[in-house]
Amino acid sequence: MSISNKPNKFLPTTKEEMKQRGWDELDVVLITGDAYIDSPFMGIAVVGRILEDIGLRVGIIGQPDINSDIDIKRMGEPKLFWGVSGGSIDSMVSNYTATKKFRNSDDYTPGGKNDKRPDRATLVYTNLIRRYFKNTVPIVLGGIEASLRRLTHYDYWTNKLRKPILFDTKADYMVYGMAEQAIMDLGLYLKEGKDPRTIKGLCYISKEPVNEYLQIPSHQECLDFKEKYIDLFKTFYDNNDPVYSKGLCQEVDGRYLIQNPPSRHMEEEEMDKIASFPYQRDAHPYHAKDGKVKCLETIKFSIMTHHGCWGECNFCAIAAHQGRTIRTRSEKNILAEAKHFTTMKDFKGIISDVGGPTANMYGYECTKKINLGTCIENKRCVDAHRLCKTMKVDHSRNIQLLKDIRKVPGIKKAFVASGVRYDLITADKKHGYEYLKEMVDHHISGQMKVAPEHTNDEVLHHMGKPGKQTLIDFKAMYDKLNKESGKQQFLTYYLIAAHPGCEEKHMHELKQFTTHELKMNPEQAQVFTPTPGTYSAVMYYTELDPFTKKKIFVEKDQRRKERQKEIVVAKTTFGNKNKKSSNSGMQG
Repeated sequence: MSISNKPNKFLPTTKEEMKQRGWDELDVVLITGDAYIDSPFMGIAVVGRILEDIGLRVGIIGQPDINSDIDIKRMGEPKLFWGVSGGSIDSMVSNYTATKKFRNSDDYTPGGKNDKRPDRATLVYTNLIRRYFKNTVPIVLGGIEASLRRLTHYDYWTNKLRKPILFDTKADYMVYGMAEQAIMDLGLYLKEGKDPRTIKGLCYISKEPVNEYLQIPSHQECLDFKEKYIDLFKTFYDNNDPVYSKGLCQEVDGRYLIQNPPSRHMEEEEMDKIASFPYQRDAHPYHAKDGKVKCLETIKFSIMTHHGCWGECNFCAIAAHQGRTIRTRSEKNILAEAKHFTTMKDFKGIISDVGGPTANMYGYECTKKINLGTCIENKRCVDAHRLCKTMKVDHSRNIQLLKDIRKVPGIKKAFVASGVRYDLITADKKHGYEYLKEMVDHHISGQMKVAPEHTNDEVLHHMGKPGKQTLIDFKAMYDKLNKESGKQQFLTYYLIAAHPGCEEKHMHELKQFTTHELKMNPEQAQVFTPTPGTYSAVMYYTELDPFTKKKIFVEKDQRRKERQKEIVVAKTTFGNKNKKSSNSGMQG
């Protein structure tokens, strides 16, 4: 990675900063529900840097005041388009707990108080632009909030199906998924005066259907028949792969939502280039004056090694948003980033994380999938019952990468804080043991995060997670390695209560397992949240198994959901009281 030669500065957030660059107007104004943090972990910063790289003048407004025109007008009207994102986290997930209580803190807001990100931020910001700029240039949605709401979707907070977000917001276009190529195409098309409606990875509203696209159930059909909503979701889910996916066309109240086929995945060299843009890895001074932004503690000195995840947990939206094919950065580029950290004045020698959505998917992929695309018809790389034989799990490249990072002068410790799939470690007969030994000896601090989520076979089946035997085998390997290394390190377990298919008796069963098999008290379990873009949310809404359309139990009473959680976190005393282990629940 040669860190770019361009002026090492933030993208502008005010007229004054535009003047310093000699700009009297911008081509693009980007708006986000987060504070503006210039980091490769922040979608809006990445989009800003991509557009800058193709020669556009870009400004960013983080967390604009929605009750006045001061923020929205502070850099004037852009020449080409407005880009709107709800932020790194869906605003409804960010603002409310699973039992719909308001969250008081926000890790992406200066000072940490949750008072800057509105509910349905994407909708609110689009309305804000329309209020003060009549007949303006196109408004383009992006980011996870919009991406997962691009067709008819179940909204947990109103407990109903909502229209595709373009109809709600009345924006002009949307780029969905990771959208690196789509945003480059859009910037260049609008600059050259071309019609963007042919761009891959883009959605728009049309008066006419696109006949050659897949015609999926209309919004009204989904409202009338829950089975139709399952059909719609399945088609949506199975058409996220750029190798073979078709465009989709959905009728909504006499007009049509058009989703063009997905844009292509980035190649390794392109991933390297995007990771090498001149990110300042800090909050813009405009925001920094209001206090620390907590997420920086985690992301400032972290390295994203890859995108995508083929774990396909049914409650997680990563598969639908980032895709199910792993795209990796080169070792050379990752090491250059680690070396760059050592030149930064506030770097203390500690890398917080080396990983991705699932840390130990770096460095290998199924060759069949790369050539032909991901399997459909619910054929998955891994599920509750098996790991596909053509997926050759291989940790060797990841092991070497971690060893090389440790050799970089000035790096004292490089943690792997991203979640790892323990079933992949036990499946890798050649290198799994060696990988775990590396982790135990060098890359964790006191505890390692794993996500069994549950141990009952029926619940695991609905979650798409592996069975409990794998966990037992992994724990035995982990305990053995810790004993050999003379370390007292524990496992942290992510657990979910009240997932579709889960009853109180299943939580009692889980509690028995954590007490007798794991010999620990979970300190936390997370109540399941039905988030858009996931099969689990479809189960929650329809109360049907989406793969068989058979009836399943779904707990909808908030008090009884909490009760499920309380069962597993209740204190139990057992033999070795010194052996403390905890769990901090996060879905995905």
